[in-house]
Amino acid sequence: MKRRRVVWAEVASRDLDGIVSYIAIDSPKAALDTLDRLEARAKTLATMAARGRVVPELARLHIREYRELVVAPYRLVYRITPVEMLVLALFDGRRNLEDAFLDRLICPSENEE
Repeated sequence: MKRRRVVWAEVASRDLDGIVSYIAIDSPKAALDTLDRLEARAKTLATMAARGRVVPELARLHIREYRELVVAPYRLVYRITPVEMLVLALFDGRRNLEDAFLDRLICPSENEE
């Protein structure tokens, strides 16, 4: 079993920070628990990266290089490379993924800081 380094893209790190900050408004403990759970699940991809499913919305467009791990209610989107597993985004699974991607395209300055 090949081991890959797990790397969070800057935008994915901001996604994680945003989720944790939002939860912390009502419950700092729940926010820390969520942070721990999401980071722990991402780390498991170092040795089992292919276990996530191909992102269904992208597969319909014949784009199969992006995978996701569902950590309810979140979707952790990543790409496998020969040496690393790159976390690209973290979305609330209750949200329409196409809308979330469109928001990123419409408001690129928020994603580039």
